[in-house]
Amino acid sequence: MTTLVWFRADLRLADNPALSYAVEHSETVIPVFIWDAEAERDVSQRDAVSGAHLVWLYHALQSLDADLRQKGSRLILRRGDMLDQLNKLVQELGANAVVWNARVVPGFRHRDQDVADALRGDGVAVHTFDGRLLHDPNQIQTGSGGPYRVFTPFWRKFCKQIEVDAPLGTPRMGTTKAPASWPDSDDIATWGFTAHTQDGTDWASGLREGWAMSEAGAHERLDAFIEDALLDYEDDRNRPDRVGSSMLSPYLHHGHLSPRQVWHRVDGWVQNDAMREAADAYLREIVWREFSYHVLHHYPDTPAEPLKDKYAAFPWEEDAEGLHRWQHGQTGFPIVDAGMRQLWATGWMHNRVRMIVASFLTKDLLIPWQDGAAWFWDTLVDADLANNTMGWQWAAGCGADAQPFFRIFNPISQGERYDPHGAYVKHWIPELAGLPKKYIHAPWNAPHGVLQNAGVELGVDYPLPIVDHSEARQRALDALDAMKQAA
Repeated sequence: MTTLVWFRADLRLADNPALSYAVEHSETVIPVFIWDAEAERDVSQRDAVSGAHLVWLYHALQSLDADLRQKGSRLILRRGDMLDQLNKLVQELGANAVVWNARVVPGFRHRDQDVADALRGDGVAVHTFDGRLLHDPNQIQTGSGGPYRVFTPFWRKFCKQIEVDAPLGTPRMGTTKAPASWPDSDDIATWGFTAHTQDGTDWASGLREGWAMSEAGAHERLDAFIEDALLDYEDDRNRPDRVGSSMLSPYLHHGHLSPRQVWHRVDGWVQNDAMREAADAYLREIVWREFSYHVLHHYPDTPAEPLKDKYAAFPWEEDAEGLHRWQHGQTGFPIVDAGMRQLWATGWMHNRVRMIVASFLTKDLLIPWQDGAAWFWDTLVDADLANNTMGWQWAAGCGADAQPFFRIFNPISQGERYDPHGAYVKHWIPELAGLPKKYIHAPWNAPHGVLQNAGVELGVDYPLPIVDHSEARQRALDALDAMKQAA
């Protein structure tokens, strides 16, 4: 029995149901990864595949191959149409079965079914497994039998209905034997996943320096979070100046960790009431991820269209310069610019700051949330379609359980509240590092002498604000009224 294990968004050995099944039921196991760029673009409803995702994938696949080789196996890389490549491998190896873990994004569910039907039609056994989520998106329903659009009742139903199974271990791959000869494998260096621009600039150096893009790196990050930050998670998670976030989202996105592994490690850490409270605060965020997939599954058009239909008529504005300045951290609002610079440098942004920068783009600048989602999609190493869509529709007031549009974050007070000493801003905007904390979130209010002593000339060293927030706020509220009147 020769089985192909089709790796996808599950780049790990432990708690990998498809791999475990193959090792248990097959004489020979061939791990394979297929890069189908066209399918990735189609399913994501984006014009291009995320650049940050490709950088991560480049290193993650090399790491997975190294892990498999330590077990006496290896990862076969192929590029092209997923069904065509699977068929070629089946024929080359005389494989009897193909197994994989399902990708739960709606477009891939349909494609997976087409692949499975075609393979079975050719006499190949197919087995698929769930390892991406803690629940099937069809599993939780409202009392009327429909999908949830508000998180809190979804959370209550999840806690009542879902029992999270213990994760699987790493399969004993030594019990299987290698094929008579390994099939040809592509050289990933030829796939164009490098991060150099046309002028030769290596924009991804911060990604490589800041992340261990591997299964081992994921567990190191999980251990560090539990040991150093979980107990204070409820207090620190909104503070970008502290190490209070888990920073596990890229590892969950690429499948270096399964949500079951995270759930049981966090739950198993609890020894008293205080730890229980901290653990539940974090596990609630894991269930928010489940909720994001639940919404995307039932409303598959939301990556491009608002869930609330009335927002399709919202009077957004075209502002290429404003979008460019927001993207590159040049708005003149320090907490916004610090977040955008962190994103560019590391491929990640603190969640509270994500809310602030999204509010600023959609409400202060009235730029469509789709433009922000597209930029995040390209630059985030955790550019997850469900989470990214949910977050942007939340900020723009048009999604499930969204913040009302009339609640408009003040970037100054948000900075003062969540970065009270200005440490986060000073780290990512070093040109402002000499300012006292009194003025760090509104440098235009600083007296000339204070700016001079700090070595800051506004409009030269750091931009003046792109908008007046109070005027922008009123403009946003007027736009909301115009939408309501047009309905």
